[in-house]
Amino acid sequence: MSAEPAPPSPSASTCAPRTPPRLDRVILVTGLSGAGKTSTLKALEDLGFEAIDNVPLDLIARLVGPAPTDTPSPSPSSSTPTPTPRDIAIGVDVRTRGFAVETFVGELDHLRAIDDIDVSVIFLDCAEEELQRRFAETRRRHPLAVDLPLTDAIALERAALAPLIDRADMVLDTTDSILGDLKGRLKAHFVRETGRDLAIFVISFSYRHGLPRQADLVFDVRFLKNPHYDLSLRPLTGRDEAVARFIENDPGWDTFFQGLCAFLTPLLPRYRAEGKSYLTLALGCTGGRHRSVFTAEKIAEWLMQQGLPARLTHRELPTEAATRVNN
Repeated sequence: MSAEPAPPSPSASTCAPRTPPRLDRVILVTGLSGAGKTSTLKALEDLGFEAIDNVPLDLIARLVGPAPTDTPSPSPSSSTPTPTPRDIAIGVDVRTRGFAVETFVGELDHLRAIDDIDVSVIFLDCAEEELQRRFAETRRRHPLAVDLPLTDAIALERAALAPLIDRADMVLDTTDSILGDLKGRLKAHFVRETGRDLAIFVISFSYRHGLPRQADLVFDVRFLKNPHYDLSLRPLTGRDEAVARFIENDPGWDTFFQGLCAFLTPLLPRYRAEGKSYLTLALGCTGGRHRSVFTAEKIAEWLMQQGLPARLTHRELPTEAATRVNN
């Protein structure tokens, strides 16, 4: 009768220090002061990321990398559950302790060399005039404006951070951004969804206030009859039925709108096939209240009929402009 095998002794792998699971994804959020880092981190947090701001550069690798090799070994009888992998977003800017472009690039290269971590960089940009407005509105001092005028501090920071744009996976210009639009763009780029489709954004705007900087395709509808000159329609918007009837009665409306839909029909599948995460269509008129609003509404409705729901924003309408990115 053969002897029963002895219970297995703890193996080397059982007694070896355990390396905690690597983080699933790491997003480093950097860019110009006042361009919206706080809003971006909050939006990523809403999308399920753990958001941490101003982690010193020399601590980032320890935060996201493997545990030190001298971690005490658990006893053979202990059972440590495996944590669920996390997604983490880290804010880094000129206020961060130890920040320098060369140091940032070195830490980035180090992180990207770690297996099983998907590292992305978001660079936040913004027009100088808008940055000046934001700092004046919040009464906050630019971190480099200790002994410099605000305009010089912005220019100095922009020049210093310029090399990081080429290392970024995503450059977000927040000049005209509304908070919901920012969150939608981040969701389109970073949220994993089975069968995720092209995310389409439609925005109406006024040429008086400049082109939306995030626009991929811009359409000028100032050739349409202007409801502004009808005193009964002037206080209304393109969402109102009376304005809609006025524009639809323009002899050029049907031809234009059918042509616009025909133009977009072959383009959208090509954008999707190229792997583009999001597409922004911008429609502009003089005041941004009537013709562009109505046309944007009609395009969004047409896209829905094609099975391509779009996020619709009217930049110049007060209720839409109330939640702009400011920090």
